Order: sequence, then C-alpha cells, then structure tokens
Amino acid sequence: MADQAPDAGGQAPGVAPVAGEAPATASAVPDRATLRLALVVGGLVLAVLLGFGARADQRWWVVPRRQAARAAEHPHAPGAGAHSHGADQDAAAEAGGLAVSRDGYTLTPLDDEFTLGQAGELRFQIRDGQRRTVTRFAVVHDKPMHVIVVRRDLSGYQHLHPTMAVDGTWSVPLTLPSPGVWRAYADFTAVADDGRQTATTLGVDLVAPGDYTPRDLPGPATTTRVDEFTVEYRGAPQPGLTVPVDFRITGADGVGPTLERYLGAYGHLVALRQGDLGYLHVHPEAELVDGAIRFWLTTPAPGRYRLYLDFATGGAVRTAEFTVSVS
Repeated sequence: MADQAPDAGGQAPGVAPVAGEAPATASAVPDRATLRLALVVGGLVLAVLLGFGARADQRWWVVPRRQAARAAEHPHAPGAGAHSHGADQDAAAEAGGLAVSRDGYTLTPLDDEFTLGQAGELRFQIRDGQRRTVTRFAVVHDKPMHVIVVRRDLSGYQHLHPTMAVDGTWSVPLTLPSPGVWRAYADFTAVADDGRQTATTLGVDLVAPGDYTPRDLPGPATTTRVDEFTVEYRGAPQPGLTVPVDFRITGADGVGPTLERYLGAYGHLVALRQGDLGYLHVHPEAELVDGAIRFWLTTPAPGRYRLYLDFATGGAVRTAEFTVSVS
C-alpha cells in the first residue's frame, strides 16, 4: 500500500492531533536521523577516497631536479667575499655524517664488513622516525643519492652513486683496498609525504679486517698533481664564515684543459674534518669564474680539513686532494 501524504496542517492521515496541542508545521531542518545518515555516508566516501590515494601513492619517486635545485641553491654572486651565516642558517655550518641518525632519518646498512681487496656490494636503507623505509628522494647535483667512502685516516676516497630498488634498498659495488675502519656517508635529500624536503648526511663505519697502519695526513699545500694536470687551490677558510675557494687546472703545456660538467657543475667538492671526520656541505657555482671552479665552503671550527675535488675532462673524472688548515 502506498504511503499517504500529510494534509495541509502537517498531520498524517489517520493520526489525530493531541488534544490541546497545535498542529505540527513542516520544517526545512533535517531531523537527527537524517543528519546521522548523511554524516555516515560522507565519512565512508572520504575513507574510500583517502584509501585510494594512499594506495596510489605507495611507490618510489624522485623529485624533478629543478625543484630540488631551488632548495639547494646558494645565492651568492660570483666575486663576493666571505660572509657569516644568520641564526636560521646555523645548521648549514654544522658538520654532518657524524651519526647514523639525524634530522628524523636513520642510515641502516645491510652489511658492514668487507673482504679486503675483493669486490663487494654496499647495501643500505634510509628509514624515517616510524622506521618506514624511505623511497622518495630529491635529485641534487644530478643524483638522488651520493655515497662517499674514505678510510678513517682520510685516505682511499671514493665517490659512488648507488641505485635504489622499489623497496627502498640502495646498492652499489664497493671494494675496500686497504685494511682498517672506513667511513661511509650517505648524502641525500629525503621527501616526506607532505612534500617537505630534508637535506642531511648520515654516516656509518665499515670494516676491512687486517693489520691497520694509519697514514699521516699530508701537510697543507696550494698545488697538487693529478696525472698530467696541475691543480691549484686558492682560498682562506675561516671558522664560522662562508668563503669562496677556487680551483684552477692546467695541463702539461700550461694551458687549461676543456672542463666538462660533472654532477651539474664543473666540479664536485667534498670536505672532511680530521679527527671526527665531520662532513661539510660545499656549494658550487654553476659556471666557471675567470676560468676557475668556484665553491662556497663553510668551516664550523678551527682544525685541519681534507678537500676532495672531482673534475671531468676528456671524458674521465679525476680527483685532486688538498689539506687545508683553518685557524
């Protein structure tokens, strides 16, 4: 039987009004049952949409280089002098790589012992504060992950670029040519679920068993030889200041070779502090400055530092090393 509509007074047919009570009037406001039903349905729809978004987001990805470059940019005009960092830039002057956990991320190696002189593989993951494996990284200096390996006496420098599997495990071939304890640095910019980027450097020790005899660190010098090239260093690092440091390269004929871009610039520089092996972030100029490769270096405290300059020419990458005393 079909439902019967209420009469003009709002009273359903067959239902008598209560004595002494005014007839009910129609209301535009939904009753509580209707509101509860609407809220339940809306909640279900929202949950489905969020669940779909989460499933669609469960994949690794890399932020485009141009977006990461804006975050890593060091806006100093060529030729500018030394300058101090403000209070909001104190972190930039701190040495990194001193711990396996920092800035909410943890470096988790899957192996840390290598057979001396034999080809092995370094495998590791980056995990967040909830112990989830991180799979989102920004591309900085043309790579989403830079790995630096050096023995604790600052010899045997290697600059590696691992690849990441879909489960977030990074891997790269690695040979430790001399016995001792080695330091491996993971230099990266992680991207959180909300898009926030965190640049950090984490470090872990690796072991190559055998008799270890540390090498003395070479004394400070402004020039060094790499194959047929002479590399000259110019700069005066000072504690707490960001200063320009220039590297000029000449061939055996005294003429500068044609430099090629490496990792987005004409050179890549790593600076490590003797003693605790603190890792310093160094910002390059994208272009040559009067024929020299220029970087901006911040040294947080006095001490001796080892600089490793990677540069490319003739299709090959070479490394020039310098010892710098900061006082």
